[in-house]
Amino acid sequence: MPAPERTLSRGVVTRYAIGSIGTGGFATLPGLVLVYYLTDTLGVAALAAGAVVTAAKVWDVVIDPWIGGRSDRALATSGSRRRGMLIGAIGLPIGFALTFAVVPGLGPVASGLWVFLAFLATATCFSLFQVPYIALPAELTRGYDERTRLLTWRVVVLTVAILLFGAGGPELRGAFGDEHLGYLVMAVVAGLAIGAGMLVATTIAPRRAGLPAAGAPAPEPAAGGSAGGALAGYREGFAALRRSAPFRALLGAFVLQGLATGLMLAGAQFVATWVLRDEQAVTLLFVSLIAPAVLVTPLWQLVAKRIGKERGFVAASVLFALAATSMVALVWAPGAWVYAPVAVAGAAYAGMQSLPMAMLPDVISHDARRSGLDRAGSFGGVWTAGETAGMALGATVLTIVLALTGYLESTAGVTVQQPDSAVAGIAIAFSIVPAVLVAASLVSLRGYRLRREDIDDDAGAALAGEERTTA
Repeated sequence: MPAPERTLSRGVVTRYAIGSIGTGGFATLPGLVLVYYLTDTLGVAALAAGAVVTAAKVWDVVIDPWIGGRSDRALATSGSRRRGMLIGAIGLPIGFALTFAVVPGLGPVASGLWVFLAFLATATCFSLFQVPYIALPAELTRGYDERTRLLTWRVVVLTVAILLFGAGGPELRGAFGDEHLGYLVMAVVAGLAIGAGMLVATTIAPRRAGLPAAGAPAPEPAAGGSAGGALAGYREGFAALRRSAPFRALLGAFVLQGLATGLMLAGAQFVATWVLRDEQAVTLLFVSLIAPAVLVTPLWQLVAKRIGKERGFVAASVLFALAATSMVALVWAPGAWVYAPVAVAGAAYAGMQSLPMAMLPDVISHDARRSGLDRAGSFGGVWTAGETAGMALGATVLTIVLALTGYLESTAGVTVQQPDSAVAGIAIAFSIVPAVLVAASLVSLRGYRLRREDIDDDAGAALAGEERTTA
């Protein structure tokens, strides 16, 4: 018999979802404008711009497993993951503003170094928040459908945040005649909004969330104390990856899809400027992508309840790949028709976000039941590292395509004419390449074997164990 699900209050669901204002803002705005800021305002060469963004993200990938281990140890010793989340929420707005505060007149090398260091600090603050934030759902409820509900509303807020930051950020930047000032105002406003959303989410973790994952034992501090903490965090993260086949399959699929969406995100401004010949069209691209996602996200919850999360995830991925493939026609016939397949991709994107995020706590609780270890933070660290790597490499792939097709960088106020090969490369990077990556993600997903009955069995066993302990 399935165990009764713990129903989460609306307040908990709402506050957890609000944290995705931070996730959506940080994932969207730098991916959308940072490479463009480097190449077309600061005069940094395309490959160098890609290297700056990627290097900062690589650092993020390196520290995420360590942060995950630290989060598990903080939960074991203090009963809370909150401290790291608070540090990240307070520090991120400062780093984000500094990233876009390059002094006008600096040369490309100095400008690139400035952006790199500031963005490095910003990414570190984001990881301090995001890793424990990802770990919380497995501890808040053990219910298969209740986790889908929690993550569905998180993705609703996430998609709204993507819309607001993706559409509003460039509009705010464009409201100023001085490009440098426009970027700085955009960064200050966006950073404050991101930080506020993160602070709200920290309030659901003032103490240990109601349950260990699926009734598993509470996490124990890693051996070796603080001196061995860094290595212990990596050991715990990679141990989780080794022992959980469902986690490897789900993570592989999510990383490939992050690479695809990161590529499209970084390419949107270039598509607007050089393919559609309207720099402000990036706002319409984002509205077309995100408005359907906001409306459709609750429908994916119904799909998951009917056919299972994993099958719903496959359906969303196939739909996205088909929509992306159709946009290759931009090479020969650029025009407003592109907003229709972008809208279809947005509807699919909602499922590609909400369903794997709802599957992750199932993976964590399943592992906790099988191994006797509660390592939600370690799973969250590896997951965040993979997601970050995928999104970062998406921007890197774009810059490689730009360089190979002859893209011409420029500085603020200087107009250039791109060669036809560069314009075609932008269109292909926005369509065929993401479609291939999403198709490849389905190969990885074939290794995911967890079903509703597995999670219900885990929850039932955990409840029985708790009853025996109480008796």
